[in-house]
Amino acid sequence: MNIAKKITLLFAILSAVIITLLSGFVWYFSNEFAFEDFYKRLEARVNIAAEIKFSDDKNNNAYAKVRNQYLERLPDEKEYFIEKNGTSIPKFEMDLPKSFFDNINAGRLSRYRKENHFYAGKLVTRNQQSYIVIVSANDPFGFRELRDLQKILIVGFFLSVFTSFIVGWKFSNYMLNPLRNIIKSVKKIKAENLHLRLDVKGTDEMSQLSQTFNNMLNRLETAFETQNNFISNASHELRTPLTIISGEVELAIRNEDLSDKQFRALTKIRDEAERLEHILTSLLGLAQSGFNGQNQPWEQVRMDELILETQNAVTQVHPESKIEIDFSQLPDDESKITLKANRNLIKLAITNIVSNACKYSNNKPVLITLESKLNVLSIAIKDQGIGIPQGDIQHIFEPFYRASNTSPFKGYGIGLPLSLNIIRLHRGSIGISSQEKIGTEIKVLLPIS
Repeated sequence: MNIAKKITLLFAILSAVIITLLSGFVWYFSNEFAFEDFYKRLEARVNIAAEIKFSDDKNNNAYAKVRNQYLERLPDEKEYFIEKNGTSIPKFEMDLPKSFFDNINAGRLSRYRKENHFYAGKLVTRNQQSYIVIVSANDPFGFRELRDLQKILIVGFFLSVFTSFIVGWKFSNYMLNPLRNIIKSVKKIKAENLHLRLDVKGTDEMSQLSQTFNNMLNRLETAFETQNNFISNASHELRTPLTIISGEVELAIRNEDLSDKQFRALTKIRDEAERLEHILTSLLGLAQSGFNGQNQPWEQVRMDELILETQNAVTQVHPESKIEIDFSQLPDDESKITLKANRNLIKLAITNIVSNACKYSNNKPVLITLESKLNVLSIAIKDQGIGIPQGDIQHIFEPFYRASNTSPFKGYGIGLPLSLNIIRLHRGSIGISSQEKIGTEIKVLLPIS
């Protein structure tokens, strides 16, 4: 989930929580107010009914007439007058709780509600006789208002959450748009155009991020220029002395007056000079593949043809090698086995892997399988060699690292790191599986599109 969706979701959740709390607050106090108001109206009728019923005033009948004429009767309003005997709970046509009568016996106004039916009562004493006065009524209007309020709150909740989701989406896109522009600009900067820089506008965090990227690009450009100058100069400056040394040694070896000791020494110098030249060539290739591979020509390459070229190249160097090729899984569409690549570099990478397979398997059969699935080209090189110890597998792509069981074989530990750099340059990947004394399989995956 990207940041914009996370911000939108978080914004919607926070809004939903806040709206829920606000709706609950409104609903709770609306309930309290509606019931409190109705209870007060019932309690007023309890007091009026008690006065009319038990007062000795000769105007009671007039009061009752005025009450019936001007005081609105509540829906299903009823009055009950119960003579109280002791502390026992009196018999009542409705099943009221004991707490209701306990409050009345304590001299307090008592309230009770059962669904939409409300009760209010009090204790009245006249002529040393106590009576319980109860008034009951329904409140359909209050409940109807509460139901309407409930519908409004529910509809308002969903509308508010939907609105907050839309607002959160627009807000997150607006806030992250500068970051997207930075990402788009950074993606355009590659090895061949390191001189490009990001636009810095203002002093906010996004501008500071752009400036940080620019500072990093300045350091990278300086480092790459230094490396490029080294590659260009080392190729000439280091090879020239080696060529002179090799030439002079060859001339010296041809001298017939040399003793056996001198001949062996000169031969050793010549072999070590050749070894040094191989190491230098590999190092320069490793540095070059990691830096300016993009500056070399890229073209459409058919990988089946490249595999055949690799087989010929390895066979010329190791005539005793046995390389088998499996093209049985290839599709008929040649576009599925053609990719845009640097032909020389990709051939060098595959050749290094196949050459290692032949060398470390003592020229046992090596199988190369080429497959194309889901716009991914797979090249599997499987040998029957010495294998790689499990503790060494994670290090074999490190420059100059050699597995612990390769000491009988000549090598420098540069071939696989060079191949990995080239495969990464082509946006591919390398996987490896190996068992000691059984063999190794290296699989190269390259995107076709």
